[in-house]
Amino acid sequence: MNAETQQRILDAVDVGFEAQLATTSDFVAIPSTRGAEGPCQDMIGDLLRERGYEVDDWHIDVDDLKDLRGFGPIEHDFSKARTVVGTYRPQTNGGKSLILQGHCDVVPAGPLELWDTPPFSPVIKDGKMFGRGACDMKSGTIGALYALDAIKAAGFKPTARIHFQSVIEEESTGVGALSTLQRGYRADACFIPEPTGGKMVRSQVGVIWLRLRVKGHPTHVAFAGSGANAIMAAYHLIQALQKLEIEWNERAKADRHFKTLNHPINFNPGIIKGGDWASSVPAWCDVDCRIAVLPGWSIADHQKEIVACVAAAARNHRFLANNPPEVEWSGFLSEGYELTDSAAPEAAFGKAFNTVYGGEIQDLVFTALTDTRFYGLNHGIPSLCFGASGGEMHGFNEFVDLESLKKSTKAMALFIADWCGVEKA
Repeated sequence: MNAETQQRILDAVDVGFEAQLATTSDFVAIPSTRGAEGPCQDMIGDLLRERGYEVDDWHIDVDDLKDLRGFGPIEHDFSKARTVVGTYRPQTNGGKSLILQGHCDVVPAGPLELWDTPPFSPVIKDGKMFGRGACDMKSGTIGALYALDAIKAAGFKPTARIHFQSVIEEESTGVGALSTLQRGYRADACFIPEPTGGKMVRSQVGVIWLRLRVKGHPTHVAFAGSGANAIMAAYHLIQALQKLEIEWNERAKADRHFKTLNHPINFNPGIIKGGDWASSVPAWCDVDCRIAVLPGWSIADHQKEIVACVAAAARNHRFLANNPPEVEWSGFLSEGYELTDSAAPEAAFGKAFNTVYGGEIQDLVFTALTDTRFYGLNHGIPSLCFGASGGEMHGFNEFVDLESLKKSTKAMALFIADWCGVEKA
């Protein structure tokens, strides 16, 4: 790809950026929390059809996925769950095929009064777009679409097959991405524009979601000593898992990438429910938790460690010793992933990065997870993860930095043109 072609594509991104932001704003405005992603998938399907892509829009059948590597249990109503894939098929086969993927699901907004502006009424100010999902990762998904638009607007068309995939469940199980592989979609590389602050994810954690189900013995609080408080008993188990977290972080010091980070393994009690009445000793308590694992760590082995930790803690508790708690797996059962065997796509993206940003791209050792793991671990497809800068993901006043979004869109466009090849339209 010569300098003139590059410049025409870069200029096209600049020209289309206002429209890109408008589309991003419309996408962010849809409250696509878990189980409510349908309108977002409708929008993506419409955008792909308008551009002439071959669209595959299907309902996900959990039974098709439950035996596949990386599957996590689904607990909510999944009857409306869908995946949308738009495929571009070239007239001339000259490059390498590519999967571009984004997830449209977002985490809950939390108390609305703690947002400066409504989470699903996106606002642009001070060079940023604010809104739930603006950073994680709706701006990246739309950025990938407009990167393809820029190639066309510059007068070119790719010479390799491209699958543009919009998936759900990235925030809780990953089965949306898994469904595309079950459906048969493959490519020479995958690119996921998650917000990475302009760095390339080199290694990322896996995640286990678990639920502690604790029983107590209810009494009137006036006679609390004769009962057993399930909430306090749950806290006893949380303290034990915090000690396990310390052990796992010690183990992480042997990992070639994660040894550079302080405390890469994070345990989080994220949801607690329990009791029925303030003046009754609570008879039950459920705690939903998340803990990370590193690449190469066995999910099954670490599940056993969790169960053993909880059982040992229960044996040292007056009530739980005879009323053992239950451990349920409530979502992610996801392995960590290290980007390997990826020299060719990394070289192509490295050239694009140097043109847009200057210099060499920095690696990111990531203490969260992305859908890249399915492509690399399940099918040996090198899966790059790179995107814009932003902040407050999963928090209040989430935002994406617009200048970084423009740059990441330009880098994607040049990467697609190089990797897939282009010819005059």
